[in-house]
Amino acid sequence: MTAHTPIPAPVLQSQGLRFAFAGEPPLIACESLAIPAGLTLLHGDTGSGKTTLLRVLAGRQPAQGRLLLDGIDLARTPDAYRRAVFHVDARDADLDALTPRACTATWREDDPGFDAPRWSSMVEGFALGEHLDKRMEMLSTGSRRKVVLAAALASGRALVLLDEPTAALDKASVRWLWEALAEHARPGRPQAIVLASSLPVDGLPLAATFTLPLR
Repeated sequence: MTAHTPIPAPVLQSQGLRFAFAGEPPLIACESLAIPAGLTLLHGDTGSGKTTLLRVLAGRQPAQGRLLLDGIDLARTPDAYRRAVFHVDARDADLDALTPRACTATWREDDPGFDAPRWSSMVEGFALGEHLDKRMEMLSTGSRRKVVLAAALASGRALVLLDEPTAALDKASVRWLWEALAEHARPGRPQAIVLASSLPVDGLPLAATFTLPLR
C-alpha cells in the first residue's frame, strides 16, 4: 500500500464570488477559488480587476459570495477576518503624516506573529534605515512601497496581499524582493502571499497562478 501525503486545506477559499460596478458587467464572477499557502500570482492587464479583487479578498470591498480565510468566515466574523489579512495601499493619504516606524507600529497591532528581526532585515535590504523617522509624505513612491513591503514580509497574518509589488522599485530592490519572497515561500509555512501583477514574475516558486478577469 502506498502512503499518500495529505493535501493541505487552502488558506483562503471562496464560493460564488461576484462583483460588478453599477451598470457594468461583472468584473469578478468566480464559482470557486482556492488559494494555498505559499506564493500565488494574480496576473492580468490594467483594468482586469486586480486591485478590486484584492480589496474583495481583504474584506474591504463588499461582494456577493462566501469568503473563508483560515477557518474564519467573513460574513460571520468580519473583524476577525480582516485582522488575519495584511493589505495596505502605499498611496493612502492617511499615511502621509506618519513615519515609516509609526506606520509599522500600527500594522503590527493585532499581529502576534509579526517577525521583528525579519522586519529589520527587510529594512536593511530595502535601504530604508535613513527614512524610518521621516514623514511618509516626504518619501518617493518607491520608498513608500518599500515601507509597506518590509512590513508585509514580516507579517504573521494568514493572508498577505500585494498589489503590483515591483511598481516604482529600483532594480536592486526588485532583486531583494524576489529573494525575500522565494525564501518566504518555503514549504510548511502556513501563510498565503498573493501577488497581483501585470508583469511576469519569473523565478519565483509559485504555488498557484490565476489569470484575470475571473469570469
